[in-house]
Amino acid sequence: HLLKALGDRSVLAATLTSLITFAVILIPVLLLSGSVMEGGEGLLHALESGARDVPPPPEWVNGLPLVGSYTHELWTHASYNLKEALVQIAPQVKMALSWLVGAAAGAGIGILQFFFAIAIAGVLLAHEEETRRATVIIAHRLAGDRGLEFTDLAMATVRSVTRGILAVALIQSLLSGLGWLAAGVPSAGLWTLLALLLSTAQVGVFLVSVPILIYVFFNGDTTTFMLLLVWSLVVGTIDNILKPLLLGRGMDVPMAVIFVGTIGGFLSSGIVGLFIGAVVLVLGYKLLVAWLGDEPTTINLR
Repeated sequence: HLLKALGDRSVLAATLTSLITFAVILIPVLLLSGSVMEGGEGLLHALESGARDVPPPPEWVNGLPLVGSYTHELWTHASYNLKEALVQIAPQVKMALSWLVGAAAGAGIGILQFFFAIAIAGVLLAHEEETRRATVIIAHRLAGDRGLEFTDLAMATVRSVTRGILAVALIQSLLSGLGWLAAGVPSAGLWTLLALLLSTAQVGVFLVSVPILIYVFFNGDTTTFMLLLVWSLVVGTIDNILKPLLLGRGMDVPMAVIFVGTIGGFLSSGIVGLFIGAVVLVLGYKLLVAWLGDEPTTINLR
């Protein structure tokens, strides 16, 4: 539609599409980065000033099995002297910080890879006809008459992953972040970024929502807590409606195949792996189906 609106000027259409895609990704990243920096500076200032920002633990914490007594003691200590409590758990804090730094570095590399992929896609999109012709020729040389089918299937898979995984993760994290911001949760941008990463990895936003709900329960009013609880339940389950509608729509491939491919690809290669894993598994599935369908012999199971 954009190409037709611009008078079939493919270079201009590809440039605008690439710039819009860059903006859609870069603007939230910059906003979230600013919030993360602000939250980190606030935490460092609180630690340096020795401020008491941790409320005392509720009594039910002491009754938790196995970890209740230790958690209650450490929490109580932190409510009186946060510095000493952090020194007590310094090894665990160092491990957690190392993991966070590694995760942040991995996310940064993944975003850079995604930017490079967008730039390459923009160049290929500017020469769409030549790119498609070359792709079809290569696919035909590799897969014969099924080459065009597999080419179209790979393109449909990329669109499906974009809609069903990335778009849903972005919607969930942004809606969650708006709720946390409205509820006055500190460092809402940091939690939104974490929710985006977990939602993209298909872990879900509940892993972030539950601790935040506990925080609001003990530090906010009942109305705010109930509204945030309802909002979190709606946002946390909306992917159960959106994914079946968007993931695998119009494709002759089970949604589970695409989903498993995205998970494996993400664990292996980050954001770019979402697409690579899905395409590889979908094409492998179709090749297996074609191979089994072309076998004419009857198997005697006796």
